[in-house]
Amino acid sequence: MAELIAGFGAQKSLRKIVSLSDEALQKHRGVPLEVTGRSSPVEFEATRSDYEKDFGKFTIRITAPNGLAEELTEAAAGLGDACEHTVENDVHTFVCPGPNGQDNKTARVAVDELSKHFTLPEVWRFDGAGYRTDPISTEMLFQALLQYKASDIHLVPGKKPLFRVDNQMHASDILGVLSAMQIRELIRQIAPVEYWEEFETEKQTSFSFHQMGLGYARVSAFIKSGSPHLTFRYQPETVPNFEELHVPEDLMFQLGELHDGMLIIAGMTGSGKTTTAAALIDRINRTRACHILTIENPIEYVHENKKAFVSQRSLGEDVMSFRAGVVGALRHDPDVIFIGEMRNADTIRAAISAASTGHLVITTLHSNNASGVVNRIVSFFDPVERDLVRTQLQDSLRCVICQKLLPKKGGGRLPALEIMFNDIKTISDAIINGHTLNLRIGMQQTLSHSTLFELYIHQMYKEDLITIESARQFAPEVDLFNQIEMGTYTIPRPV
Repeated sequence: MAELIAGFGAQKSLRKIVSLSDEALQKHRGVPLEVTGRSSPVEFEATRSDYEKDFGKFTIRITAPNGLAEELTEAAAGLGDACEHTVENDVHTFVCPGPNGQDNKTARVAVDELSKHFTLPEVWRFDGAGYRTDPISTEMLFQALLQYKASDIHLVPGKKPLFRVDNQMHASDILGVLSAMQIRELIRQIAPVEYWEEFETEKQTSFSFHQMGLGYARVSAFIKSGSPHLTFRYQPETVPNFEELHVPEDLMFQLGELHDGMLIIAGMTGSGKTTTAAALIDRINRTRACHILTIENPIEYVHENKKAFVSQRSLGEDVMSFRAGVVGALRHDPDVIFIGEMRNADTIRAAISAASTGHLVITTLHSNNASGVVNRIVSFFDPVERDLVRTQLQDSLRCVICQKLLPKKGGGRLPALEIMFNDIKTISDAIINGHTLNLRIGMQQTLSHSTLFELYIHQMYKEDLITIESARQFAPEVDLFNQIEMGTYTIPRPV
């Protein structure tokens, strides 16, 4: 790795320069046993015997003109055995402690004293060596994931492994402070060849990894400030059922009976969209004799053939794009198509086409609420296409489920759902007219099976699953939630 460059300001002791260099190196690469630095006319090497200890041995080289040379010679005499002093070609070398030096503490004091005799530069070039290289155990990481009930692991140079538990990051002592070398080698070990090559050339990659007997992970590796970072998103080996996910079984059973149209599961990153989609696919897999084809990036939950036949295709390995996968899927005789994520107009166009030709299309999308999904989809297209897209959505869209995870009383998290069925004229008209407010109003009508976040969250509060503070924090419209809580809520009329 290239040396780092930083300005440390005016410092009085070379040991402070060593400390600042070490601090910067730890942020980028991990804890070094050796730090070297240079800035004319000074060079230094500092070493320590243990990653937890302070630096105790120093080699300092100073290229000195005559005036400074005399002062350095006098300073060396005053240091005695604390440092060994040699001179060659105007370069004064101090090794602290010297061969007869007492201990590292004396060496540190000597370096501070020596620093008083010359002006330290402000800008330094520095590097490190002796980083940890012992292998990281993936088995230990997965066992810790299960023990902590974590959703993610983040491996970052200079830090202990970070686990996301109930959406909060916690450091763990299971592996100690990691180095960039350890993380890079782990990426090389677990990445398929083509993904390692992608990481080397593109500086980022994403793939799936299986720890036998413990689970799967969606792995994301990338470079930040020249150093590798690695993230694991945990997925169990068996797909959770609706009861385990705490989502309404009757709703999901109803959706599993759909034979055509589009079903969108929305939410922000980390809201559980993929897991809910996997549970629905597993339900169809167990109850219907059909062909399910998935296009994912990467494959996260692995579905074994049950009553249905499942074909899972990974982006980059089995197919080059979501659009190509969907277009190709129409020739593979599928009944159900799952698209990992709709990211662009081409993919959405292909998905709508598939949903309009007798296939059930299940997909995910990033959105804060169900009523905003339609406008988010339409926004991917040029203005001249948007009216056509709305018309196609009016015909093909069956349901949108938007979810977010709320802190559960006693620990853990539970999903809150907002559900929009395209089942009444108010909602259907609002889709084609692009009227988001009327979509939200339509979702509140008695004839629709839809429900708002506020109503769903209030029910969770009534069942004592969440606190009133959490309910108000996560309700999109707090005033509406308060009306429901006080009993003053009335169903609005369409505008």
